Amino acid sequence: MSEFNEFDQQGSVPERTTGSIISHAFEMYKGVFLYAIISMIIYLIGDFVLQAITGFNAWQGFSDFGDFDGDYSKYEYWSRPEFSLYYSFSSILGILLSPLYVGLIYIANKFNTKSAIEFSDLFIGYRQNLGNILLYSLITTIIFGIAAAMCGIPFFFVFPLFLLGYPILLFENANAMDAISKTFNIAKENYGTFLGAGLLGGLISVSGIILCCIGVIITAPFIMIVMYSTYCAYLGKPRQITFSK
Repeated sequence: MSEFNEFDQQGSVPERTTGSIISHAFEMYKGVFLYAIISMIIYLIGDFVLQAITGFNAWQGFSDFGDFDGDYSKYEYWSRPEFSLYYSFSSILGILLSPLYVGLIYIANKFNTKSAIEFSDLFIGYRQNLGNILLYSLITTIIFGIAAAMCGIPFFFVFPLFLLGYPILLFENANAMDAISKTFNIAKENYGTFLGAGLLGGLISVSGIILCCIGVIITAPFIMIVMYSTYCAYLGKPRQITFSK
């Protein structure tokens, strides 16, 4: 059983600007990147197992770019065999691992408030509000999937609307629908900043692909810390979570 307790005034809060939020996220990320790497390794292990089961090599598509000599009209990544099967199960894997994203946000908060971090903190999402985390992840996965299917561009404008969802689920113990409603209402009133933070955070997260795709292990989780920093900026430093014995 968990409960929320107010903690001391240690920790920083960014201003409500894109630059301040990203800078704050960088400072937080430097302190938690080892846990971020662990979360990515867990995801990649699951992904490699999934690729072995479906027979779909998701990474091969990136290496094929060099074969087209600038003419990407011949690129048929989405028509490759087993594509639909792999990405259907990949979405399920992402939903099942979404509590890890919440755990990373929790660790970022402990680092910010100078609290002792334990390895088990990475899995707090599996102990705290699990059902709503999974439901929220399912709903947003469907929304993002629809947005991405519309030529991809709408995704970049929809994603910022849900930037606060996971922190709200964790720190406020909210249900999935309340988290969606709250993040949407706050984001639409401050859409410029949310769009900037979401786009910059997303670009930094995928920038690791440039380093032979291996660098994505280091950069991909950065967007989760951007979510935390955005929460701090607009809803204040969150309350710490403790578990009663």
